[in-house]
This record gives sequence, structure tokens and C-alpha cells, in this order.
Amino acid sequence: MSSLQFLNTKADILRRSQALAVNINAAKGLQEVLKTNLGPKGTMKMLVGGAGQVKITKDGQVLLHEMQIQHPTAAMIGRAATAQDDIVGDGTTSNVLFIGELMRQAERYLGEGVHPRVLVDGIELAKKETLAFLETAKIPHSEVSKELLMDVARCSLMTKIHPSIANPLTEILVDAVQTIKKEGEPIDLHMIEIMHMQHKMSTESRLIKGLVLDHGGRHEGMPTRLENCYIMTLNVSLEYEKTEVHSGFFWSNAEQREKLIASERAFTDDKVQKIIDFKRKLCDGTDKKFVVINQKGIDPPSLEMLSREGIIGIRRAKKRNMERLPLACGGKGLNSVDDLTAEDVGFAKLVYEVSLGDDKYTFIEGVENPFSCTILIKGPNDYSIAQTKDAIRDGLRAVTNTINDKAVIPGAGAFEVSAASHLQTWAKTNVSGKAKLGVQAFADALLVIPRTLAENSGLDQQDTLLKVVEAHEKTGEAYGVDVITGEAQPTSVSQVWDNYIVKRQFLNIAPVLAEQLLLVDEVMRAGKNMRGGDAPEE
Repeated sequence: MSSLQFLNTKADILRRSQALAVNINAAKGLQEVLKTNLGPKGTMKMLVGGAGQVKITKDGQVLLHEMQIQHPTAAMIGRAATAQDDIVGDGTTSNVLFIGELMRQAERYLGEGVHPRVLVDGIELAKKETLAFLETAKIPHSEVSKELLMDVARCSLMTKIHPSIANPLTEILVDAVQTIKKEGEPIDLHMIEIMHMQHKMSTESRLIKGLVLDHGGRHEGMPTRLENCYIMTLNVSLEYEKTEVHSGFFWSNAEQREKLIASERAFTDDKVQKIIDFKRKLCDGTDKKFVVINQKGIDPPSLEMLSREGIIGIRRAKKRNMERLPLACGGKGLNSVDDLTAEDVGFAKLVYEVSLGDDKYTFIEGVENPFSCTILIKGPNDYSIAQTKDAIRDGLRAVTNTINDKAVIPGAGAFEVSAASHLQTWAKTNVSGKAKLGVQAFADALLVIPRTLAENSGLDQQDTLLKVVEAHEKTGEAYGVDVITGEAQPTSVSQVWDNYIVKRQFLNIAPVLAEQLLLVDEVMRAGKNMRGGDAPEE
């Protein structure tokens, strides 16, 4: 009898072998769900919401976020895997697969009577040695070339979306990251706006070195296309505002009332007139035009004044766009219209408006030295746009990680095969006793990645894995799985690369969680529900 049951006879408890079996089965169950998603040939999952919304995806992070996981152990593994995605942007499916496979391998030894603590000691040794091996396996690049970034982006996108969409997006992502990159400063991916328009095909997505705003001018008399424009980024209210204090105005005749209304209106009109005077000073006698983008409101009389001068006035722009506009076009974000100078405004060669049904989009293109840009996603329906958007986020993180790491890791299962082979050789001379079994379990669990890649490609998993292992052992080079032919292929030929930081994170997170789950010998329902069914209510 459990010690807890002496305290509470109705406590809900799973002891030793039962507790282990529950944890192992949960890990294996989650592994089976995500297993088929791995790699470029992985299959899709369709998620259907309560109101009939449909999402088709093979991104592990999206699946784990959207799925309702009720089993506590499976939910814990899911949270650990999504934490990896939040930190480095990839590796969710690999994490779940590795934890599941490590638990499966451990189950074999536990069934033969090996104590979990001994296995965990071996797994810990293997983890440290694999992390040390990762440092020798990485391929450093002092100068990260565009070709390498494109290879990394392509590998990331191919595992999420169809090649016909992934190939055009590859160059878009690399150009976007290189556009916003500033020397000596960390890359801020928030400076890349991801905008979508629901029309045309997913293959027609494009990069705009400038900005796309999801609203347009609010006056029918305003021009919809201007060339060679000064861009003024404003955060000034250009609408009539009531006084903040409660006050009353008294007049004795209609004339005084008209004067009061005129003076109230003049407060706003003076600000608009200053903008118009500044526009005339800059643009008169030249072919330059003027655009005002305001974070606050612009009321109809002010829009009318701007329209007469041929100025595009856009109101209620999003705060994030107000940060990106000066980076894309130059100039400054202005909080006042007093003492304006030419340095306060940015410049764009083309500003035009596109209408799509009731929605309007304003394109700002042809900017010089932009440090902000927009990836415009097109697609015929919501779920194809959502799928492309998720893939783009992962691809951007993969490119950024490569620039930050200045190194890559052989992909297509090549690192896992090399690491497993290295661990087996290392354990013969450096590990003694039963801890060797933990190292062996770790080495076998690593091979789940190449094995699953082969299986998802419709190949014989054992045959393919043996070919890859033999090729690596004969030459000592990094060989991965060729998912088309099923042969072993050197990664230097296939150009399939993984992020160093993703692998390091994965080797730090997954084994630690598996170790903790193996050491659980009692699962008890904690909290107020421990009382059992017929306990009296308070």
C-alpha cells in the first residue's frame, strides 16, 4: 500500500511500474501522432474547430498549440516542445519524436529489470557527450553567404509547405532578413511585416522593400497613385476634439455662437494648414508629391483640405507601422507640426492604393536604404494563407539563426547517424557498468529521425537506415537520407542543413524531460479532488 493511502484511503494513485507505463505510453502516443509530419515528404493533419474552422498543417508547433491534449504527461511533453519553438523557431516534431523513442528504448531495459536511476545516469552521460560532439560536427562559416542562407531557408520551408510554394518564398525570406539587418545590432524580425491578401495563388506571394498598409485614403477626392512622394509620419490629432474639462460657453446672440464654432475649428485647421504650407514649400516647382500617414484621426473637413492640395491622407495607422515607416522610408515619427524641416520626412518613389472588395491596401514602394520591409502573402483561401504564414515565420527564424550562429549542422538525419555511431564507439572505452545501457538507449533513440524520414517517404526504413549508417562508417563523412531515392547521400551534395542552435536546444531539452519522466514512480491526483467521490462537500 502506498504511504499516501495511509493518509487518504480514497487517493487516486499509480505506483511504480504503473506510473512508468502511463508516462511511457503517453510519450509513445504523442510520438505516433506527430511522427508522420516529419520531413519534406511528411503528411498533413487537418484540424477542425468547434465552429467548423479548418486548418491544414504539418507544423508540429501549430499542431501542439491547437490540439486539445488531456493526458498530463503528453501535455507536459507538448509544452516542452513548443517552448523550443518559441526560443529558436524550429525542432518541435524532432523533440516529441526523440522523447517518445527514448522512452520506448528505456522500456525495453526496464522490462529486463534495470533500475531507472541507472538508465538516467547513462542518458545524462550520453547527452553531455553528444553536446560535445555537436561542437565538432558543426560546419562554421566566418562569412555567411546568400547561397547558404537560401539552402537553410529552403530546407525549413520544404518541411512545411509544397515545393512549388517553398521555392519562390526561399529568396523572398533571405532578401527580407538581409534588408532589415543592421551591422553590429541584433536582427529584429518584427521589422518584417507579414501581410496577406486573399486573392490569386499562393505562388504569387512577393517581397516589397517598403510597406503595405491594410487601409487606404478615406476621401473619394484623394489621388490613388502618386510618384516621387515625401512621406510624413505623424502622431498628431487632426480632428475636432471636445475639451477635457467640463466647461460651459454662454453667448447672447447667433453671431457670438458662430465665432465660437469658428475658433474651435481653427485650432484643428491651423495644424492642417501648417502641413499644407510645408508641402508647398517642399513640392512647388518640382515633380514631388506628398503623403501624410497619421496614427491618430483626421476628420472630414481636414481630409477635404488635404484632398484639395492633392495630398494622400491616411488616418489611424497601426502603431507597429509607425515604427516601421521611418525605418523603411527615412525621416522621423513626428509628434508636432511646428518647425518642420526636410529631414523630418521620408521619401518613396511610388505610393498607390489597391482595392480588394471592401478592403483597401496602400503600397509604399521604391524606398532608398530600407531597414523594414513587407512580405505580401497571397492565397485563394484562409487555410492556405495560414499555412504559408506559419512556414514563413519558421523560415525567417531559420535564416536569422544561421546568421547569428555563423555555423550549420548536416541535415537529413546525418547528424543523428554520426552522433549515434560516435556514442557507441565512445561508450566502449569511456563508460562502464549498466550506465552503458542508458548510452545505448540514447544512441538508438537518435536514429528515430533518419528512420522516420525514410518511412514518411514511402521507403523501407531499416534498409535505408543501414545504407546511411554503412556509408558514414566507411567514409566518416556526414551522410543523410535522400528522401527521393532512399540512398545515402553526403550533405555536401544534397545541401540539406539544420540550425546549430536548434540542435543544441533540442539536445538540452528532450533528454532532461525524458529523464524526469523515467524517474517518476508514483502519480497521484493532487489538490481538493483527492477526497474521492463520496466525500462530503464543504
